[in-house]
Amino acid sequence: MNSSLMVTQSRADCRAAGEAQRTDSTAPFRNHSMAACASARFPSRWTPSLEKLLVVTVATKETDGFRRFMRSAKHFNYTVKVLGRGQKWNGGDYMSAPGGGQKVRLLKAALEKMKTQDKIILFIDSYDVIFTSGPEELLKKFQQARHKVVFSSESLIWPDRHLEDKHPHVREGNRFLGSGGFVGYLPNIKEMVADWTGEDNDSDQLFFTKIYIDPAKRKAINITLDSKCRLFQNLHGALDEVVLKFEDRRVRARNLLYDTLPVIIHGNGPTKLQINYLGNYIPNTWTFENGCTLCHEELRPLTALKESEYPLVVIGIFIQQPTPFVTVFFERLLKLQYPKNRLKLFIYNQETHHERQVSSFLKDHGSLYQDVKFIGPEEEMDGVASRNLGFDMCRKDKDCEYFFSLDIEVVLKNENTLKILIEQNLPIVAPMITRAGRLWSNFWGALSVDGYYARSEDYVDIVQGRRVGVWNVPYVSSVYLVKADLLRSELTEYELFNSHILDPDMAYCHNIRSKGIFMYVTNMHTFGRILSTENYQTGHLHNDLWQIFENPVDWQDRYIHENYTYIMKDKLIETPCPDVYWFPLFSDVASNHIVEEMEHYGKWSGGGNVDNRIQGGYENVPTVDIHMNQINFEKEWHKMLLEYIAPITEKMYPGYYTKCASPLNFVVRYKPDEQPLLAPHHDASTFTINIALNSKGIDYQGGGCRFLRYDCSIEAPRKGWALMHPGRLTHYHEGLPTTAGVRYIAVSFVDP
Repeated sequence: MNSSLMVTQSRADCRAAGEAQRTDSTAPFRNHSMAACASARFPSRWTPSLEKLLVVTVATKETDGFRRFMRSAKHFNYTVKVLGRGQKWNGGDYMSAPGGGQKVRLLKAALEKMKTQDKIILFIDSYDVIFTSGPEELLKKFQQARHKVVFSSESLIWPDRHLEDKHPHVREGNRFLGSGGFVGYLPNIKEMVADWTGEDNDSDQLFFTKIYIDPAKRKAINITLDSKCRLFQNLHGALDEVVLKFEDRRVRARNLLYDTLPVIIHGNGPTKLQINYLGNYIPNTWTFENGCTLCHEELRPLTALKESEYPLVVIGIFIQQPTPFVTVFFERLLKLQYPKNRLKLFIYNQETHHERQVSSFLKDHGSLYQDVKFIGPEEEMDGVASRNLGFDMCRKDKDCEYFFSLDIEVVLKNENTLKILIEQNLPIVAPMITRAGRLWSNFWGALSVDGYYARSEDYVDIVQGRRVGVWNVPYVSSVYLVKADLLRSELTEYELFNSHILDPDMAYCHNIRSKGIFMYVTNMHTFGRILSTENYQTGHLHNDLWQIFENPVDWQDRYIHENYTYIMKDKLIETPCPDVYWFPLFSDVASNHIVEEMEHYGKWSGGGNVDNRIQGGYENVPTVDIHMNQINFEKEWHKMLLEYIAPITEKMYPGYYTKCASPLNFVVRYKPDEQPLLAPHHDASTFTINIALNSKGIDYQGGGCRFLRYDCSIEAPRKGWALMHPGRLTHYHEGLPTTAGVRYIAVSFVDP
């Protein structure tokens, strides 16, 4: 005998028991006879076949959320019927006000065309819904509910609180109906929606609630709630109850309150960000075993394209405050691996301080790009207007395929960044960048109630690279890529960055979220970092020299010799004279900037013995020099000694440890007609650092240093290289005559 026949025969035996004891359909079975009856109607070992299940949803347009829903459905092999494609949505914005009646109208019309009576219909929303498990589990749990229609449940009543007392009580779990998801047999659902005559913007939730709270209708249709969230998990009012559950190569959502594993997660109401967060992992989007499983799907590869076929990109560069290393920014822009004739530049500069760097770049390299639009300080345009204008430049350019927004404080170390982002083929995607040594980054993992930063559970793991992938996040800034089609369709409003209460970047992200558009950040590659602009002073000629504290990594990249890090490993330290060590320290840029800074200051000492700059006012071995403290560079120079000299000292002079105390740090200038040489002397130091700041044969002739005790000379100091030698007793030395040009050296007497 087949299972359906067994069910039919058993029904007759149960009628008497059912008539004798009427119970509310939401209450648990109260005696063995009713339990037996329920078992007869829904045998515990009988589960409807998968072919009977049809998922029905409404989606008038293909949003990012809908595509996510369909991916999860495909992952578990659900059969999905989509209603309303291409139609105008008239159901209202029922996130904030009742609505959704259009869904009921479309469902009713679709059901009328279905004839298979034993078909099981799962009707759910799609834009904010994810499947966490397959149809086998869903049907099993539906069968275990022992009702013909099972609705999702909520702990909050909406939209009419006055109906609270009419809801049946439940022994445990949520008491109120949620209309965003229900599953049931076709005849029962047909009966349920048969009386719908409402408008498209009427409340579907209220319609189904009134059916549920009517005892007669509830019983006739045989409705119950999934009170313990075994089938459906609505997130509104339950955010603290739901956590990720990482299983073996699988990720689920777990309801902690009821210890259940829902099959469907619904980010109803104001919980869109939480469903986005869960969607970063479910279903199996990211696992500990396999990492990101979707990051290499639906890509837009560029490798097969000719350079002339590359997408045209408008790069928007925004300079809104004094920023260090602007010259380096433009050097990196030039190195970006992308055909320059497929790039247009939109450069906005609000700072007169940076006019020189921008004009120099445009003069030397602007012609390499297909087009350049520049807005300078004289146009008095504010930052908000500039960003709106940049977007509009791409929006109105029929050839523009992407807008790449790039703030001046972004350090893009990865020359392939733009290619990588385009290949991700996402609506909005940012490369993850961080501030060196800190957890600060250009994305937020979550938002607070008032729309500001909140730390997500996985934020630190993403920033520190313990979880690598492409992440749906609520906020990106500083650098990101936007599809131009998005600007021409969903983001047509000109003033995307405007707000009376929010910062421009927050206003922009708020507008993106409000339209259901997903923003992503990728940390699948190392892209770079972001500069600190705090405490950046503009009173010097080369202000970047003072950035060793605020931006130490960028300071090192700019000013420390490219071979410095190989000193110990590759034995780049030379010993030209006994106990004298010679090694690369400064880049050419550092050497040039220090010399230019001193000449810009211009107050060179006269080279006489009387020197009020030092304690006691008398100098035994005077030079023509400028002290570091005269240009307020003493702290920065001491930091340089600690970071780059002390490690070498401790290696070369075993057992000696220094804190690099140095009361005298200065730059010396040697000129034939001023002070060409320095007489033999000892230094007032435990050891001395002597750094060549320019090149013999190019900038000057002659010069060098001779150690008399060893009759050993270094006559051709290399630019940027440092000599380190003992100062007292053993290393009596002299400065050899400079015969032409000007020679500069930087000197530190360490540990006097």
